[in-house]
Amino acid sequence: MKSLHDTTTLHNGVKMPWFGLGVYKVRQGEEALHAVKHALNAGYKSIDTAALYENEESVGQAIKEAGIPREELFITTKVWNSDQRNDTVLEAFETSLSKLGLDYVDLYLIHWPVKEKYKETWKVLETLYTEGRVRAIGVSNFNIHHLEDLMTVAEIKPMVNQVELHPLLAQPELREFCTKHEIQIEAWAPLGQGRLLDHPVLQEIASAHHKSIAQVILRWDLQNRIVTIPKSIKESRIIENANIFDFTLNESDMEKINALNENKRFGADPDNFNF
Repeated sequence: MKSLHDTTTLHNGVKMPWFGLGVYKVRQGEEALHAVKHALNAGYKSIDTAALYENEESVGQAIKEAGIPREELFITTKVWNSDQRNDTVLEAFETSLSKLGLDYVDLYLIHWPVKEKYKETWKVLETLYTEGRVRAIGVSNFNIHHLEDLMTVAEIKPMVNQVELHPLLAQPELREFCTKHEIQIEAWAPLGQGRLLDHPVLQEIASAHHKSIAQVILRWDLQNRIVTIPKSIKESRIIENANIFDFTLNESDMEKINALNENKRFGADPDNFNF
């Protein structure tokens, strides 16, 4: 991975950028509009949003105003849990597409594994995929047993699994499972929601490379073949986060970061959530 434009190839042949901008908790309106425009101006090609984030309209507006050819971008959104429970997945997709102002999305994800619903939801995503309305389909926050259960009914295997993943929650077993089944793993909250930015081990490595702790973590993602989508609304931080292609973590660095894993979540547990 030598540049912001480098991609991984999903199992259906679609190319997905290794690096992108996440917009969770970025407010609809000027905040989201400017964050996405800053990212696109900095060379980002991948933007990750969701119905839950309530900022799809601003993301779409930024895409339109940026004037970048649509085929050069990779746009992800997600179906929220209430639409799974209400069997309104197709309607939810139409709403997201309309808010984004797009003819298709590149990746559509099931946001959480809602019990007794995610397999039905997956069937709708398969239809959207076969109809060419999405270029790839996947899941988010699925553990191994969720993936195994889903694949008992899936005609099309998920292409991506987006999960909480950072040095304190490295998810090695899940990553190994996904690699075995050609499911690309993607990290949300790759910086541990900011809680890792003063970690002494990471600071030591960052100082040795004259980089920030955030840059070290994001580089660790890439060298582990993890797609990563750090969130920021500041132009300087958006540019800094992407400045990770001019250095390499050595084997010792990688081992030290791998050793930080505590299986510690900052977000909800996919096996125990009530939303």
